[in-house]
Amino acid sequence: MMVRRAASVPGLSHVDLNYPDHVLEEPKVVQAEVNDLGLQVNGLAMRYYTNPALKLGAFTNPDRAVRQEAIDLTKRGIDAALEMGAPLMTLWLGQDGFDYSFQGDYPRMWEDEIGGIREVAEHAPDCMISIEYKPNEPRSYALLPDVATTLLAIAETGCGNIGVTLDFAHVLYADEMPAYAATLIARKSRLLGVHLNDGYAKRDDGLMVGSVHPQATLELLWQITRDGYDGVIYFDTFPDASGIDPVEECRTNIETVERFMNMVPRLNADNLLHDAIAGQNSPLSQRAVARIMSGA
Repeated sequence: MMVRRAASVPGLSHVDLNYPDHVLEEPKVVQAEVNDLGLQVNGLAMRYYTNPALKLGAFTNPDRAVRQEAIDLTKRGIDAALEMGAPLMTLWLGQDGFDYSFQGDYPRMWEDEIGGIREVAEHAPDCMISIEYKPNEPRSYALLPDVATTLLAIAETGCGNIGVTLDFAHVLYADEMPAYAATLIARKSRLLGVHLNDGYAKRDDGLMVGSVHPQATLELLWQITRDGYDGVIYFDTFPDASGIDPVEECRTNIETVERFMNMVPRLNADNLLHDAIAGQNSPLSQRAVARIMSGA
């Protein structure tokens, strides 16, 4: 039903599905149902809700058996993604963290996290594993809360099929500038997913694209274009929170992104803007960007 509604949005081409929530039938059957609606499966995203014990951690759970359950579930998800011809698995490890001082053995939790990510990555080297970082929620402190920590974790795994999913609202309330985070990812790893949305940098608001931070959104799109990102733009928004029609919201997001992407060639060609950025001349760069965004 959700995919059928999504297929009615003009310009929408791909969907990401949660595993195991959205893959209750054989993966090939689910893929065929999506394809029959004119859409493609971009990849799967893991959700660790099957066992209440996973609230205390997936890859960092203090119980070895529970940790292995999360790892094995992830491997099955990777197998499903490969069967669908969508070799991308996004890991949002929101359960892996802590809430209190003296709650966690930090060195042990870090080793377990790295070991778990490495094990699932090595399970199928031809499937890309993308880590979506987030400062907190549901845990008060996430083990992978920001771009620098995530890049450190990826480096320690030693695996070549791991990259990063950049979620705009997560980046904002990690107190990061989205385009700068994308730059660091391009230097040290690979950008495998972009989740566009917006918010007020206090929580994961999931608002419509460009509704609060249009300039930062435009700068991010400009940066990832220059870095060669050719993947899917995913809308991680929460229309149900205020009763918005998700079809209309998605349509608005697509129109916004298309409008911003049409500005990218003008950004590339604006020598005054490039000179302003080179000299860190913010008044001049603001005038240049405002002129481009206004269509003048």
